Amino acid sequence: VQLQASGGGLVQAGGSLKLSCKVTGTNFGINGMAWYRQAPGNQRESVASITSEGRRNYADSVTGRFTISRDNARRILYLQMNTLKPEDTARYYCNTIGKSYSWGQGTLVTVSS
Repeated sequence: VQLQASGGGLVQAGGSLKLSCKVTGTNFGINGMAWYRQAPGNQRESVASITSEGRRNYADSVTGRFTISRDNARRILYLQMNTLKPEDTARYYCNTIGKSYSWGQGTLVTVSS
């Protein structure tokens, strides 16, 4: 299984980014998927999740600003991030809700103030 996240970059506070995660080697459609992030010195945390039925859940810190979605036909997980804050700076990863697979390299998001 490969989890290939992309779409990160440097953005000013208040800006937007859309992350993508291409998933290969597994039956993507049956898995609940999630985005996680890890800032320097911090533990990895769950940011948003979406079940195979499309039910979404968000961390309090991103509710109302981030939107998770999935394209089962293309096997891609998305994270639309709006109104970004410096505290959103982290490396972002995708994985199943149960963290079933080895972590990929993630994609770095840096939000400047």
